[in-house]
Amino acid sequence: MFVANYMDRVNLGFAQDQLRADVGLSAAAFGLGAGIFFIAYAIFEVPSNMLMERFGAKVWLTRIMISWGVVATAMAFVNSPGMFYALRFLLGVAEAGFFPAVIYYFSRWLPDSHRGRATSVFLMGSGTATVIVGPISGALLEMHGLWGHSGWQWMFFVEGVFSVVLGFVVYRYLDSGIEQATWLTDEEKAGLVTAIDAEQDARDAQRGTKARVSRWKLLADPQMLLFLWIYFAINVALYAVTFWLPSIVDDIGGLSDLQVGFLTSVPWICAIAAVYVSGRISDRIGKRRPVLMALLLIGGCGTLLAVFVSPWVGLGALCLAAVGFKPASPVFWTIPQSYLDARAAAPGIALINSIGNLGGFVAPTAFGIIEDTTGSTKGGLVGLTVVGFLAALSVLLVRGGGRNDRVRVRTSKGAAAPAPEESPGVARSVRPGTGAA
Repeated sequence: MFVANYMDRVNLGFAQDQLRADVGLSAAAFGLGAGIFFIAYAIFEVPSNMLMERFGAKVWLTRIMISWGVVATAMAFVNSPGMFYALRFLLGVAEAGFFPAVIYYFSRWLPDSHRGRATSVFLMGSGTATVIVGPISGALLEMHGLWGHSGWQWMFFVEGVFSVVLGFVVYRYLDSGIEQATWLTDEEKAGLVTAIDAEQDARDAQRGTKARVSRWKLLADPQMLLFLWIYFAINVALYAVTFWLPSIVDDIGGLSDLQVGFLTSVPWICAIAAVYVSGRISDRIGKRRPVLMALLLIGGCGTLLAVFVSPWVGLGALCLAAVGFKPASPVFWTIPQSYLDARAAAPGIALINSIGNLGGFVAPTAFGIIEDTTGSTKGGLVGLTVVGFLAALSVLLVRGGGRNDRVRVRTSKGAAAPAPEESPGVARSVRPGTGAA
């Protein structure tokens, strides 16, 4: 699902030249259209995740997928800047809630000791998408003129229809909860439920009450504000590289659309391996913050290097940037998963994701303005370097970055109480090597 989701979100970068020529878009207008998706995403993210709690993952994730596929298909019929902006906004409305719903879904399926690798494997879907979307989109763009349609129209139509079809497959096979999983034994189901409930009971025991956690005072928590900023910075860096990488590669010169597509997949192939390795390392050492900080520093160094070298060497520098910024996201998400009370996890995760994803609006919009003003993407890359380094320094202020850290969870009365360290009994309740693990 995430492969299709990410493909329909970022394939716009490959259609840039043809779409701008046919519809009459400047670089700044294109950047605004690419980013306006995230405005809608931010507005509808929290309501969508709360509806998922009500209707269940099976129904709600299927609804999200089919509706975004329909809008993505309609992008093939864009004929004006206004229609371009409208459909990008609607795509944000349709997709809102998908990512945080899955992150919350993991928090109800796995104990903390296993979420790092699970989140990493899930986020490898976006890495896989960025690898395959280049060659696939490049091949579809070369269908230009077939039956009187432009290559970018074929690209949007084919990739959008794929998401619609996959949505019906998802409805058939997705399990909403542990109890519905026919591929787990009764013993495995009981072990998972016990482990997850034990973590929440331990939080309640530390507070001495099962007080209702306020969902509407999350922004009053300084740690939540810090989470918002760090995830915003990660997305600024990640989406800037994603949307403008094809343009940067095209600066090499003498390349076909298909060749550009293949070359843009190289940094993301490196990133997929980094996502998996970093997730396992953070789970193994139980310390998320040092891993996250190192990744952000690596990403910042990659973008800084890309400013001063030739396009070919710059491609290698962007590989380094992708290896840093892409794995930063799954490692980051293990921290708020551990910090938030289970009863506030769904809206809390959605809030972080919605505000943080505004970085996806800022990045392409700023890059477009910078390119129109200077005729180069180098200024944007310098900005990414600064953002990456500032985010790395901000990680030093984060609490809850490891299973042995004592974090505080805010209650509806404004009191804050320490959350527990992981219980050895919880870790033992899920046996490595079984379907549960």
